[in-house]
Amino acid sequence: MLYFPKRKYKINLLKGGTPARAWGQMTHKRLDAILNRIHQIKAELAAIDDMRPGSLTRQYKDPENQSGAYYQLSYTRQMKSRTDYVARENVREVRGEIANYKRFKALTAEWVDLSIERSRLKMKLARSP
Repeated sequence: MLYFPKRKYKINLLKGGTPARAWGQMTHKRLDAILNRIHQIKAELAAIDDMRPGSLTRQYKDPENQSGAYYQLSYTRQMKSRTDYVARENVREVRGEIANYKRFKALTAEWVDLSIERSRLKMKLARSP
């Protein structure tokens, strides 16, 4: 709290020197921005099509001569490691599914981070005068 004797008023300051009233306005704007982004994330998640975890690699039956190429999908699910053969005609589709899964993971991680920040801001706002 700062007191200005000549002006006869007080300003509540938060950490970092931001006036409390301005902080409250910034908090409401940030809460709105977070909520808007969460709604965008939900829409993006709803648009995601088939997905699967893992990484797709090209293997060779004869690695020295790089002949006999085939594709292998490796992933871990429910604490079990799996490896599946992927036919050449399905490689493009599987790559798309892997990309969708990575997008899904990134969006859900962002959603969780935003939800935590939103919760903290709401609690701070409830405590502030």
